[in-house]
Amino acid sequence: MMRYSIVIVVMLGVMIRLSAQVTFTNPVYTSDFADPTIIRGHDGWFYAYGTNTEINNILYHIQVAKSQDLVHWEIAGDVLPIKPTWADKDFWAPHVLYDAVRNQYYLYYSGESPDDKIGKCIGVAVSKNPAGPFVDIGQPLVCGEEFINIDPMAFDDPVTGKKYLYWGSGFKPIKVQELNDDRVSFKVGTSPVGIVSPGKDVDYSRLIEGAWVHHHDGYYYLLYSGDNCCGDKANYAVMVARSKKATGPFERLGAVKKDNNSAILVKNDAWLAPGHNSVVTDDAGQDWIIYHAIARDAALKDKGRVMLIDKLQYKNGWPFIKTGTPGIKPQPIPTIRKLINNPK
Repeated sequence: MMRYSIVIVVMLGVMIRLSAQVTFTNPVYTSDFADPTIIRGHDGWFYAYGTNTEINNILYHIQVAKSQDLVHWEIAGDVLPIKPTWADKDFWAPHVLYDAVRNQYYLYYSGESPDDKIGKCIGVAVSKNPAGPFVDIGQPLVCGEEFINIDPMAFDDPVTGKKYLYWGSGFKPIKVQELNDDRVSFKVGTSPVGIVSPGKDVDYSRLIEGAWVHHHDGYYYLLYSGDNCCGDKANYAVMVARSKKATGPFERLGAVKKDNNSAILVKNDAWLAPGHNSVVTDDAGQDWIIYHAIARDAALKDKGRVMLIDKLQYKNGWPFIKTGTPGIKPQPIPTIRKLINNPK
């Protein structure tokens, strides 16, 4: 059961509702929404972007949902309605970043080239609106064999101001490379640098992917997932490494603990294969990890990978989730200040 209360605050003549609902229970979105990236738009709404899926028998290349509180979501369409010229299918793991100087959103995503000798590529599309439509720039950033070049995550270093792109899978290391200020090309003279390699941890690191970098209290935390997201043998979890620099070197949690177990979010009796996360901070300064998982319950199992959120906390310089697994009990709703008359 969800509990509700309403608190109204008048601040600088603007009426703001701090919270209407006291608790929530996972999942927060009960349809297929794999590889969720969540950002807060310049309009105050939260936007979640996910891997391609079908909604009411219509294919969405990159789906987007919107929310005012991180808990109640509504589908908002396909942000990439027109496919790029360089790819024809499998638009995976999007990441969106807003550039306030240019007043423009940048969508980084992976797609499958029609040339089977090329495989997956990472592309960029742009829009003035977080809900799209985004228009591809006309050529991919990087291509390569099989599915090595997937799961992009763009990151602005809050310390140096440099812009980076993290990506990788295909049984290869997760990589980072500096972007130009235009955000649609790599800086001349730079090359991809491997920062975390597969095969270093027990249970989940045969393949690693889904990089997300989060800067907190002097550390750059690299959250990443492995090693099998899907299917009957799904075996997936979120792991963590940290560094004092955005480009590393990164130390794995499992290496520091000397047990080669860097996982901070693993399966439980209710949820299988949790992973491929993003991180967002609420208006109270609390970090939340947003990720997909497969329900063991028959009523939700056929929905695919649905979206869950849990608090991300810190202890002894490392992030953790209190239970170490997806939350199954009611928990306090994120603190979000929102305008009562905030337009849709």
